[in-house]
Amino acid sequence: MEILQEILVFITFLFALGYIITKFVWKPAFLSGKKKSGSCGVSDCGCGD
Repeated sequence: MEILQEILVFITFLFALGYIITKFVWKPAFLSGKKKSGSCGVSDCGCGD
């Protein structure tokens, strides 16, 4: 039973470490979302920057 607890703690630690790395250090492209380019509307005013 102890080995199961150690494995679960290790997995939880890896998830937490992965979250910290992706949140503060490494910004992967699939988590940043789509960046809008161009205008914010139809009139092409350039206010979307």
